[in-house]
Amino acid sequence: MGAKLPRHFRMRNPFFRGLVLTVALLVVGGMLLRSDMKATTMKTAASAGQALILQKPFNWNNKPKVEAPVEQDGAQADGTQADATEAEGTQAEDVPTAISNSSHVMTCDYDMEKLKQWQKLYHLEETFEYMKRYIQISRNDIPRKSVTKLDQNFLGDAVKVVDVNKQYQADTCPEPLRVPVTKSPFPSTANASDFMFGVSTTYKRFSDPRTSPINEWSYWLTDGKGHSNGGKLVLMLLDASDAELEAAYTKITTAGIDVDVYRSDSSLIMAVRYLTLVPQLYNHPERPSKKWLVICDDDTFFPSFHALADRFADYDDTTPMYIGTFSEDVNNIARHGSQAFGGAGVFLSIPMASIITEKYDSCRTDRKIYETDTGWGPQGDILLRKCIYENSEVKLTLLRDLWQLDLLGDPSGFYESGIKPLSLHHYRGGIWHVAHPWHYTKVAHACGEDCTLQRFRTADDFVIANGFSVAYYPRGIDFDLGQFEATFHAAPENRGWNLDFMMGPQRPSLHGTGRKISWDLQNATLHEDGSVSQVYVCRKDDWRWKNPDGSRMNERDGIMELVWLPEEKE
Repeated sequence: MGAKLPRHFRMRNPFFRGLVLTVALLVVGGMLLRSDMKATTMKTAASAGQALILQKPFNWNNKPKVEAPVEQDGAQADGTQADATEAEGTQAEDVPTAISNSSHVMTCDYDMEKLKQWQKLYHLEETFEYMKRYIQISRNDIPRKSVTKLDQNFLGDAVKVVDVNKQYQADTCPEPLRVPVTKSPFPSTANASDFMFGVSTTYKRFSDPRTSPINEWSYWLTDGKGHSNGGKLVLMLLDASDAELEAAYTKITTAGIDVDVYRSDSSLIMAVRYLTLVPQLYNHPERPSKKWLVICDDDTFFPSFHALADRFADYDDTTPMYIGTFSEDVNNIARHGSQAFGGAGVFLSIPMASIITEKYDSCRTDRKIYETDTGWGPQGDILLRKCIYENSEVKLTLLRDLWQLDLLGDPSGFYESGIKPLSLHHYRGGIWHVAHPWHYTKVAHACGEDCTLQRFRTADDFVIANGFSVAYYPRGIDFDLGQFEATFHAAPENRGWNLDFMMGPQRPSLHGTGRKISWDLQNATLHEDGSVSQVYVCRKDDWRWKNPDGSRMNERDGIMELVWLPEEKE
């Protein structure tokens, strides 16, 4: 019959039946609980997915735009009364609106007085989009890249719509973007003591706030704290009175710039006044302590003086040297000749300047001046080149990182290219472009000279051209960021390839395609704690940011405020 089971395990045993029933109930309850938990988990996951979708900018027109929470006494943003406690009697938690980043505190409140000022200053409508983003700098032993890819999104939250006539509750700041940069030197430590610069201009141009170069000079001729960095400036002012000479000297020295100011002679034509700068510099009493004499314009800007000085340390200053760059436009080279174009900066070694000074009188005869007229009047650059070429065997040493910028139209394609220029020019408007290099370079005080104009590409297809713009590409980036975007063009006689030999073939402009929209830098501020805030603006009626059918890419003006946090000192 086989072995018998022990009696207490048989079904007829009441205790055993109860035990089986209990186990069965536990199994069924566990299955139900697992089902509820699975449903709850799925709902939570769905909610999280929806939140992520709301934040992802698939298309700028469809990006999340919410009214910032209005500040009202005793009322929530949606107009309902706020309860003193949360559900089930728990205390409501205070939402932090300021996040500490060691010695730097991130605050995402709405400073309406500041926003009102910006709205008026940049001619925006009273209701506009606004976002603030903190960027944490991390300085590393890495090379400078033209484009650095980040794994974070630029939009940390929905874009807010603000009305300057209202007050708003503070937001909680999203986590800062974390940006790696090279350990490049800071502008404050630049040493320009090997260089003496000569500039000739008018007192009217010098004193007009729209064209005055003092701010730009203070960047590359001082430590940023009101002290000279060793560079010497010799300024020639056309027919200035004694009072004007004194006023100019006072303004410049107050900024910390080491300068001597002279009156230039209006009886000399401009080309000769330009050539006269060379003997003026060579005969200066401080010339024996210098290695390089530099002729430049009042709108010449040197954004990275450490890099400039390092480059010139490779040249032999004890031999005659004539260093500069061409115009980017082959038309200008064909018209004026193969020479250094002065707006980018013309660098002469002391032996070279000695030859020019010795031959100065013979280089400025009526015949020589006549020979420099290419149909645009006598040219100082040509007069200088002829003086060098006809009195020595020296030829131009080409330094392509100097830029003349003989460009018309929108300069974005140049400044957004990730370039590290040694000089900039023609940025004060007129027939040329308008740019703000003094503001562009302020961020260098926080992250080093290499990060000026450096590009950072975020996971959601924004590209920060640091100091110039924040560009968004709603259809993604499927083109070569290593090429200049052809937003600009050559002067008349534009053949389409005028700029190619200096810049390479340029990729097509994205103007009017609906594939790009950008916020351009208008102002930057260096704060006492070492952080730098930047204000980028996009106007809804900007002619560049249209869809192919001519409709606007955005229906509101917008401001982006970026705050760069310096690396914490150990």
